[in-house]
Amino acid sequence: MRGAVAAGHPLTAEAGAAVLAEGGNAVDACIAAAFVSWVSESTLTGPGAGGFMLVHRARDRSTRVLDHFVTVPGLGLDRREVAEMESVDVAFTPESSQAFRIGTASCAVPGAAAGLGEAHRLFGTLPWPVLLEPAIRHAREGIELTKSQAYLHAILDLILRHTREGEVIYGRDGNRLVAGDRLVMTDLAGTLERLAEHGADDLYRGDLARALAAHLREGGGAITERDLAEYRVIRRRPVRARFLGHEFESNPPPSAGGVLIGLGVRLLDRLGPAGPPGSAAAIAQLVEIMRQQDGARNEAFARGLYRGGLASRLLDPRAVAATVRRLRGRLPDAAAGTTHIAVVDGKGNAASLTASTGSGSGVVVPGTGIQLNNMLGEFDLAATGKVPKPGVRFTSGMAPSVVLRDGRPRLVVGSAGSLRLRGAIFQIVVNAVAHGMGVDEAIDRPRVHLDGDDVHCEGGNDPGELARLDAWGYQLVRWRRRNLYFGGAAGVEFREDGSLAAAGDARRGGHGVVIE
Repeated sequence: MRGAVAAGHPLTAEAGAAVLAEGGNAVDACIAAAFVSWVSESTLTGPGAGGFMLVHRARDRSTRVLDHFVTVPGLGLDRREVAEMESVDVAFTPESSQAFRIGTASCAVPGAAAGLGEAHRLFGTLPWPVLLEPAIRHAREGIELTKSQAYLHAILDLILRHTREGEVIYGRDGNRLVAGDRLVMTDLAGTLERLAEHGADDLYRGDLARALAAHLREGGGAITERDLAEYRVIRRRPVRARFLGHEFESNPPPSAGGVLIGLGVRLLDRLGPAGPPGSAAAIAQLVEIMRQQDGARNEAFARGLYRGGLASRLLDPRAVAATVRRLRGRLPDAAAGTTHIAVVDGKGNAASLTASTGSGSGVVVPGTGIQLNNMLGEFDLAATGKVPKPGVRFTSGMAPSVVLRDGRPRLVVGSAGSLRLRGAIFQIVVNAVAHGMGVDEAIDRPRVHLDGDDVHCEGGNDPGELARLDAWGYQLVRWRRRNLYFGGAAGVEFREDGSLAAAGDARRGGHGVVIE
């Protein structure tokens, strides 16, 4: 089938493209690509991850989000039995680092396998075992590390080789793997073969579930067999926002990313683009919108993520108009105004999947190759700053998204990047819709990120325009080069002439494939 796939690694994108070529639909391709990403992008995702898949169906022009994000563990467990988390610093550059908490106590209940299984049950057309074949082959034969993947191995080395099991996978003769080395994941291949034969349910109620829970409990983690057995994928309606003649659809509450990007595009719709992309005026407008998005994340916002009605209140025309008035007062006079896979097929179906193990917990279940997430240690994922009760779905900034034009997908996009992924998606959507860029240019453009009062400006931004921002009083942090810190996106698009395009983010060695 005709279509396009973009992902964070060439092998991931090529697996999805091969499924399209064999006649599979967008969801089939997304599932096969996701399984391969467990091997090719194992530092970021895997069976121990959680995520979201947005699916748009051409037949009835409906969109649904399959929420298979992590849940809080500990059903039937006394929390006093849980160990303390450990802390490590991950350095993106010598000047910028982020602290992560890891270990068995940081692991939340994973949903990645359940999500792919549910997507196949609802929307898949090719046999389930067929979709796992490429991942099994790559895991058993091994893959050669690219420079981009080797960079991730370098910055996450303290986590990847934290345990003996991790050292076996990610080490060689006492050293970490480097570009050109071969990463072989024999135990993961066995787990994938088991999933192919028994289905995703084995990770929740079968031998894999028992092995995972036993290892975590032995190490002081909170995941129990009951946590896994009671895990469920949730189907949700997307958050929607009109934007410059298009409709933006994304991940709804209790996740935060989609509704905040929706607020951003609604504000830009009312303001209109302030200037050409990369100009000081356009950057200032983006920064002030980001400031409004950050300001919306108050205690009422956190409560509303779980109580319902948040999106309608935040995107209410009167509330948006009031925010626009505040924004215009802040803008300078010169201004007028985690891994991701994206797929579309020739029929207009679309699938957008974002999945993550966070920075990883450093915990690998012996004999399975299953690396657990550290979501309980990811401070930005807990809306209230506190750990909710067991069984509660964590909130997330992940926002697999689609932009529709006349009810049909124009752009399918998402990003990795922890706190920065929301801004990455927002800027890519603005580049594509407001400035008419193709998906490759929209993703490649240098980005900005607001962190408190600091405006991080990626390498490649015009020094003259940054000087104007500086003169207007913005507190700039100038980066010399492009960096994964600013997100790792993937996107596909339907152009107005009916042709297709796909692009992966060069910041993380991404790749796009088009099948004509």
